[in-house]
Amino acid sequence: MSSLLPALPLEVQVEVTGACNLRCRMCLVRYRPALDRRTGSLSLETFKALVDELPRGSTVTLQGLGEPLLAPHLFDMIAHASARDCRVGFNTNATLLSRRRAERLVQAGLAWLHVSVDGATAATYEAIRDGARFEDVERNVRALVDVKRRLRASHPELSLVFVAMRRNVHELPALVRLAADWGVHRLRVQNLSHSFSDTDPAGSYREIREFAAREALWDSPERLAGVFAEAQAAAAEHGVELRLPRAEPAPEASPATPGCEWPWRSAYVTRTGHVQPCCMLMGGDRAVLGDLSRASFADIWHGAAYRDFRAALHTSSPPDVCRGCAMYRGVF
Repeated sequence: MSSLLPALPLEVQVEVTGACNLRCRMCLVRYRPALDRRTGSLSLETFKALVDELPRGSTVTLQGLGEPLLAPHLFDMIAHASARDCRVGFNTNATLLSRRRAERLVQAGLAWLHVSVDGATAATYEAIRDGARFEDVERNVRALVDVKRRLRASHPELSLVFVAMRRNVHELPALVRLAADWGVHRLRVQNLSHSFSDTDPAGSYREIREFAAREALWDSPERLAGVFAEAQAAAAEHGVELRLPRAEPAPEASPATPGCEWPWRSAYVTRTGHVQPCCMLMGGDRAVLGDLSRASFADIWHGAAYRDFRAALHTSSPPDVCRGCAMYRGVF
């Protein structure tokens, strides 16, 4: 197949719910009306039809803007994807991760679980993850580690995820040490996903656009060097696998090497069944390439909208929505 018509992807990210119990400051959920967990979730039928189109053994991430543990059919979705030999995982804020849910996730064969922790102190974390309590997250993570140990389970692979911002990056070295104390030996650090520079400064994305402008670190590499070095030293001391983002944007991509490979290897499906090129867009009305209620995933993947989007990434004028993306800029 040509570069504009790749084979069906071996990875897909699915927003199983848009509902969330928190109002995190860097998330679009905070700036939109709250969604009901039933009416705001992807139907099991749509999920099954999508997964059944994917090659067996694909990777399926059950993650979008909402909290996956609120999805009404989460465990059925894990079971269905697992039955097709898919590797399944998701991100969670862990506030709803009871010991019983932890046991069910282990027993369901969940491959990985990423827990979002954006601070090493309750004050910093709770100011970002509005509605959460730091002590609850610590208790729930420790409980999952204990459940895995008791069941002698190697999965889910457990990681903490830290969204680095100007208000919290100074706590990264302490979080490395905290992760080790909780029994978690992987820590993934990422920048904010998007600048939203392609949106109207006075439009519906105004608030999150302004937040990103205040908090993004991708234009301040000098703030990161010392903190990253200290975090790396702590990781080496405590046996934590630390993944850090680039401190500076990558060199501008050439037409032969597009700045992002997502539209060739993966796709993002919203709770409404809309297919988008990636998860970084943060907004179901941006760069919609197809609708699963009107076409199969394969037809959308090979359709004209996807071909045009891929073609634009091979030029010096990528789609506007990509210009402010941390992945495209190489700093995610």
